[in-house]
Formats: sequence, C-alpha cells, structure tokens
Amino acid sequence: MDIDISLVGMEKGSQYETIITSLCDDGSKNAAPFGTIAYSKDELMFRIFKTSLTASNIYNRRKFIVNITNNAKIFTLSTIGKLPKEYFTDDKEAILNNCDAYLKCEVETLKEAYKKHDPVKSDGKSYIIKAKVIEIVKNKPCPQIVNRGLYMLIESLVNYTRIDIVDDKLKEYYLDRFSEDQRVIKKVGTKNDKESIEILKNVLEDKGYEIKKFEP
Repeated sequence: MDIDISLVGMEKGSQYETIITSLCDDGSKNAAPFGTIAYSKDELMFRIFKTSLTASNIYNRRKFIVNITNNAKIFTLSTIGKLPKEYFTDDKEAILNNCDAYLKCEVETLKEAYKKHDPVKSDGKSYIIKAKVIEIVKNKPCPQIVNRGLYMLIESLVNYTRIDIVDDKLKEYYLDRFSEDQRVIKKVGTKNDKESIEILKNVLEDKGYEIKKFEP
C-alpha cells in the first residue's frame, strides 16, 4: 500500500495538533497531545520531552499511533492525563474511539536533543523522533486535522476588524497579539496560512501600524 499522509489533510512542512497514543509497560494505554510535523509523504517528526510517559513508551516499544481528531474534550482530557479507558477501542493497540483517522507509526530514528534556551522548564532534554507511517486508517471520508495556524489567523482577522475603533491600550494588545500569531503561523502553519498572515501584515503596515518583529 502506498502511504501518503496528504490523504488525511497533512501538508509537508506543516505542523498539526494530534493525539499520540501508546502502550505502557503494564499494558495500559496512554494518550497525550503533541505537535506533529509532516516530514515527507510517509514520515512524521516530533519533539518529545524525555520526562514524558509518551517518550518512555515510544523509546521502549518503537511504535505508536497518531490519532486525528478535532474533539476539544479529547484534547483537554489527554492534556491533563485523565482520558478514561472508554475513549479507547477494545483493540490491544492504543487507538482512540471515533477519531477521524489514525496513523500507525514505527520509529525510524530517535535522537537526544538539547535546547539551551527553551522556555519550557524541563532541563531542555528531549527526543527528536522521525517515524515511518506504516498504515493509514480513515474512519471518516474527510478527516478534520487541527492546525493552530488557521485558528490564530482567524483571531488576527477578528482583531483586524476592530483595531481602528478601539482605544490605544487595546490597539497595542492587538498588535502584540498579531506579532505572536504571526510567529506561530510562520512556524507551524500551512503555506496558505503563511501567505494569508503576510497579506494581513502588509495591510496593517499600509494603515500606519508598526508590527513588531517576531522571534523565530
């Protein structure tokens, strides 16, 4: 079977919000949200902190599942570590019930990485994982994959419609917000997201607003 992650809406070079599920040593199932980079048509890349249970499970088993869903409750419960077992299928593999699609993955490379100036206080140590997608299962014809870029673009557009009619304090907040939205979109957004935020930036500058340079 020819694997092509574009079948689930992934665009090479963009980052998506997914739920990674994995099996623990005791056989229990773990779920956690992670940013997932579309590396090639059949490969994904992740950065996972070494202290996480997901990192331990992937290190030990060298395989895991990437679940695609836009269910807000699943993201919330997975983030706080309280996703009930009822959210998983009865299969021995750690697969989420009712997800739009899921990708079975096997580790190709797992390298230790250290980011000296990481704002996240976890000693900066993590794994950079490149994984091969060995199977794609679509439960819905058109999986709804989450990309933060689009949501941040929408927020920027909403703020743009208001920026000319608010006080100076709120104007400053909107411009700061725009700089942060632009930073994230440039990092994780799709090509369309990046082009769109650049259009909006040019319009704001034409209006005389100063856009702060973002840190990559």
